[in-house]
Amino acid sequence: MDHFADRLRAAPQSRLQRGAAAEALGLARELALRAQRLEDPEQAPREMPDAGMFASADQITVAVHDLALVLRTEEELAEALVLVEEAQKRAGV
Repeated sequence: MDHFADRLRAAPQSRLQRGAAAEALGLARELALRAQRLEDPEQAPREMPDAGMFASADQITVAVHDLALVLRTEEELAEALVLVEEAQKRAGV
């Protein structure tokens, strides 16, 4: 995941605008949603806001670290890793 975030930080603005930032935001939102559901399934999840394309790397970093704190099984970890890998491929970075 850190590799993906680093690639986003190094990406030119044009690549971010062509969808890499949107892909990263989508990943961050999904990871944050999973973390919230694991941490407090009774609470309605909150959506991570769009902080702009230059914040997308930081948003996925925060979301994945939050998720890592509440993961309980190897299966949950494997699912999260697949999400990150797929998002990085779609983002093209």
